[in-house]
Amino acid sequence: MDTIESVPEPAPQDVFQAQDAHWWDGGKKIEAKQEFIPRRLDTPLDRLTRRMSGRRSQTHTNRKHGRYIQARPAGEKRDDIAFDATLRAAAPYQLNRASEREDNHLAYSIHKGDLQRKVRVRKTANLILFVVDASWSMAVAERMNATKGAIMSLLTDAYQRRDRVGLVVFQKDRAQLVLPPTNSVTLAKKALADIPVGGKTPLSAGLFLALDVFKREQLSHPDVTPLMILLTDGAGNVSMTDMAPQDETKRIAEQISEADIRNITINMEHAAFDQGLAKQLADWLNGPCYTLHDLHAAALYETVKNELSL
Repeated sequence: MDTIESVPEPAPQDVFQAQDAHWWDGGKKIEAKQEFIPRRLDTPLDRLTRRMSGRRSQTHTNRKHGRYIQARPAGEKRDDIAFDATLRAAAPYQLNRASEREDNHLAYSIHKGDLQRKVRVRKTANLILFVVDASWSMAVAERMNATKGAIMSLLTDAYQRRDRVGLVVFQKDRAQLVLPPTNSVTLAKKALADIPVGGKTPLSAGLFLALDVFKREQLSHPDVTPLMILLTDGAGNVSMTDMAPQDETKRIAEQISEADIRNITINMEHAAFDQGLAKQLADWLNGPCYTLHDLHAAALYETVKNELSL
């Protein structure tokens, strides 16, 4: 698989330089809003089909922990044998194997083909990474306030679980991991206190940094379930390399899709000016695209919760 690392980056375009004191110069600060008690809304985003309403996600695991739910033929994998299922699989053949049992002084005859392996499931930890376009637009303040409110509400909702939430913001000529993945409400409040906005739209840098965060998290937490929430109009106009902005964005978006990272794109373009760029980006990411004209933190929170329940 081709990676963006194969294309050299100009020195000034370090998307991981998070401590640049002049990074936000010229931006307009948006104050953090207090988190809310979430309520259900009657919006198109609320009508997503739910398979397991109100329950945490479960996934199959190859590790020897998790709840044993069924058994399947072991084949060449014989590290987690289900003895009960293996005995049941061999039972119908015991009469035919009578001579074999007598010759070998066996009470019960089991062949390799009888071996059954345990299928386990375990509750997974979710990593919810918001990737937010903080370049200047009429909706940017609303977008940032809604994102902050949703982050705080998700953290409050998940404080007893292993779920974590993070925030990548892209603006001017780079992206920044404003909130590294955390389940700490205190750390989140401190990180989200004041995030300025304004400037151009380095969309590819935001996606590239998000992909890197997911890769690093999956190395340290192999069972994590990633979910990217992308809020943008899809109109990137700054590149990290000499590629055209849209071409670079498409290339990284396809890498995210190939990495099986679940994602939602929230189209922030006004309906009167929408050129379909957010929808095109969502297609590259192989994820759904929603348009929310009146963006509120409660609606964004419900959207994420619904997606986690699918």
